[in-house]
Amino acid sequence: MKILVISDTHIPHRAKELPEKVMEELNRVDMVVHAGDFTSFNFYLELRALSPSLKAVRGNMDDSDIYDTLPEKLIFEVDGFKIGLTHGFGSPFGIEKRVIKLFDSEDIDLLIFGHTHRPLDKTINGLHLFNPGSPTDRIFTIRRSYGLIEIENGKLTSKIIYL
Repeated sequence: MKILVISDTHIPHRAKELPEKVMEELNRVDMVVHAGDFTSFNFYLELRALSPSLKAVRGNMDDSDIYDTLPEKLIFEVDGFKIGLTHGFGSPFGIEKRVIKLFDSEDIDLLIFGHTHRPLDKTINGLHLFNPGSPTDRIFTIRRSYGLIEIENGKLTSKIIYL
């Protein structure tokens, strides 16, 4: 199972479309996960059409149609791994503690979030945290990025891809 992880796409406000490299990747994966801040309901619909297995949450910059359609947080399972998904909120400083707290009572293996536009791939107290950064915007970071997660033979691996 190969999963494309994106967040903070801000389409069409920060970019007209996803970068070509991300679109190529989208055609090679089994699932797409978006951690919020689509900003446009039309882009959400386009992405869902391209990837019917899309898992997504709303972000703080999303329009009201997305806010009414998508949850703040989501828990789903992929090949035996329980995954938590949220956008995140507040200052980038301390965001890890805040997103972990949202899933305090849940027994998850991986927590995917966005909001900061800064990629992150680390483990805290046995919980794998993953933020793909933003493939379209460099605010708060030097480079644009996205993530890939692969689950094979009971093992989960993740990596950040820089654009």
